Amino acid sequence: MLCPAQPGTDEAWAFLLLPKAVSDTLPRRGRTSVEVCIKGYRFQATLEPDGQLSHWLKLSQERLEAAGVSVGEMLTVQIAALAREPEPQLPEDLRQALAASPSATAVWQATTTLARLDWIHWIESAKQAKTRRDRVIAACDMLSAGKKRVCCFDQSGFYSKSLSAPRAVGE
Repeated sequence: MLCPAQPGTDEAWAFLLLPKAVSDTLPRRGRTSVEVCIKGYRFQATLEPDGQLSHWLKLSQERLEAAGVSVGEMLTVQIAALAREPEPQLPEDLRQALAASPSATAVWQATTTLARLDWIHWIESAKQAKTRRDRVIAACDMLSAGKKRVCCFDQSGFYSKSLSAPRAVGE
């Protein structure tokens, strides 16, 4: 269990880096929903790509307490991909933009759950607010034009180096 070097303004949290051999058993290199079991505590979570063709898992303080684990502790964690990827929650800015564009909404609704997950991930992976706003606009434009998949987005972060796991304290 690792502590992030830059936790941001959120509440306290920790993270786990999955060994590549474990990540290789998962169905995709991008965001993947899984069932997790830590010390008998079971929950569903979304693994994030680490930019190295593997994944990492963010654990909130609430989940750390529920599992009875602490930062620095060595753990055995059971992870299994969900049989079906759950529908992703729409970020508010994308929800508003889609509501204003019936043609984009129609194509959005005709895409697969995995495609919607990739659209959302592309938008949320923007590092600056302006880039995020531009991506929301671009997403609606592409969807309105009939594109069901976001183009040119490396969901693993490996080729573009746009995604990575957090740095741990002491790294």
